[in-house]
Amino acid sequence: MSEHNELGRIGEDEALYYLALKGYTLLDRNWRKEKLELDIVAEWHGEVVFVEVKTRSNEHFAPAAEAVTLQKKRNVIAAASAYMAYHNLHNKAYSYDIITVIGTEPPFKISHIRHAYTEDEVWQQTQRHGSFEV
Repeated sequence: MSEHNELGRIGEDEALYYLALKGYTLLDRNWRKEKLELDIVAEWHGEVVFVEVKTRSNEHFAPAAEAVTLQKKRNVIAAASAYMAYHNLHNKAYSYDIITVIGTEPPFKISHIRHAYTEDEVWQQTQRHGSFEV
């Protein structure tokens, strides 16, 4: 496994540990449907939370959360919709979070952005930037 992929896996492990300490229940990790993937699917107080994890060795060039681009958000939304349908969760509350993990070894700097974006916000951004494709 490449160094980049290994750091990403470690970052997801750290994010899972962080969420467990906060009382989240893991539902799925690296859930896939065709080309779409969800890093972490958790439950918190009855809400399904789709968590995108971004791990970086540092943030010298840009904040890690900025790596969750408009296209990535659209893909997460599409994957979340597929997940909800697959698990028959149509009536459950849900949200989209971002966790950033910064560093190359413990202790990592972890930031959690709750309700990082909504489908409406992404749709509005899409209207300003072009077609909605996933």
